Amino acid sequence: MPIALRDIRLQPALPQEDQPRIPAAIYAARADAAYQRAGADWLAVYADREHLGNIAHLSGFEPRFEEAFLLLGPGGRRVLLTGNECESYAPVAGLPGLAVLRCQTLSLMGQDRSQNPKLTDVLRAAGLKAGDSIALAGWKYLEPEEGDDPAHAHFVPAAYVRALEQVTGKQGEVRDATAVLMHPETGLRSVIDVHQIASYEWAATHCSAALWQVVSRVCEGDSEYEAIARLPYRGEPLNVHTMFASASAGEPVIGLRSATGRKLRRGDGVTTALGVWGALSSRAGLLDVENDAFLAKAKAYFAGLITWYDTADIGVTGGDLFTAVTAELARAGLNSALNPGHLTGHEEWSHSPVRPGSKERLASGMPFQVDVIPTPMPLGQALNCEDPVVFADAALRAELARHYPAAFARIMARRKLMDETLGVKLKDSILPLSETPLCLPPFWLRPNAVLVRG
Repeated sequence: MPIALRDIRLQPALPQEDQPRIPAAIYAARADAAYQRAGADWLAVYADREHLGNIAHLSGFEPRFEEAFLLLGPGGRRVLLTGNECESYAPVAGLPGLAVLRCQTLSLMGQDRSQNPKLTDVLRAAGLKAGDSIALAGWKYLEPEEGDDPAHAHFVPAAYVRALEQVTGKQGEVRDATAVLMHPETGLRSVIDVHQIASYEWAATHCSAALWQVVSRVCEGDSEYEAIARLPYRGEPLNVHTMFASASAGEPVIGLRSATGRKLRRGDGVTTALGVWGALSSRAGLLDVENDAFLAKAKAYFAGLITWYDTADIGVTGGDLFTAVTAELARAGLNSALNPGHLTGHEEWSHSPVRPGSKERLASGMPFQVDVIPTPMPLGQALNCEDPVVFADAALRAELARHYPAAFARIMARRKLMDETLGVKLKDSILPLSETPLCLPPFWLRPNAVLVRG
């Protein structure tokens, strides 16, 4: 497909309204749905500082410094177990009817253990008893081909699994139920409601507009610290370490690296990323104004991104999307370093239906990261153009427009930009959440020159 460079002037703007809050009734409905689908006396949801998505989705609370459990039980029982520090943080939770119990075993080492040290005692105080069945949700789960007994392979610290087994005894059962929340097609976090979409859109708007300040204002001679310091970061919770890396020809561009004092030189490969709850934006290119060989590779990569948007739609299988994107990249000798697209949320990556041969279908309400990282790249070069979208059918789009008109107006403006300026007409179901959707400047010293179709 014909790809060209075209000068445009992006002016990404931050939203003027506050970030939408998830209503208490929505948290209650999520918790009830998870409990019913788990099919056990209790649903126990584990979380720690890094793996916070499941508990945050169900309650609005996530642990800081330490670990936590959300227990959902019979008769609408809702209990949050925290350590010493998060007991005072628990009021941020939006789940109504939530009791809070302290378990000092969940605290960091060296802190006080003199009052509520035993998890087994706290579990019994919450209402768990011998003979109960427990559906346990960890931070990921085994696929059948990964182990002989996935139902009893828990991605939760073994000491906590043992405590649950001690409380329920020989007549009880502890089995894995993480897929209830995280399955890439049917998981309750894989299809989100209009309120979560609006919250993520607000986050993506901030994230992408902030990152553009780095990409569009970088200067030869900057240190990496000076370049990333142009982020207008306002304190939103992050889901990844902020990234900025550069390298000269013949050296690897290490995309996951944080900034250093290295000085930027013309011709360097450069990459950066900012991720907050619900959104991540990333760009990579050359710190230069021209390079014919690199431009040819960037055009081939951009064709792969266009293929993603041309193929993805509600009802399309992840396997078909994988095949279409990888086939287009392969025309230029490229591949996608990871899955070409994945589900996102509070955590940057929750799961992905986009895998070879996957029959899992994209659905209305799925929050997606268009994450296609081309490989192999010559040492000293990097390419990336990564932003979130959400799929929405006509009913969900109408609901979003009714409840959150400012967010919907921003989304419609982005669709118009992609159609009229970038030459990429989206299907009605694709809602771009980024302020710079599919905007790829291959040469960072010419940030207004972006790739377009046609």
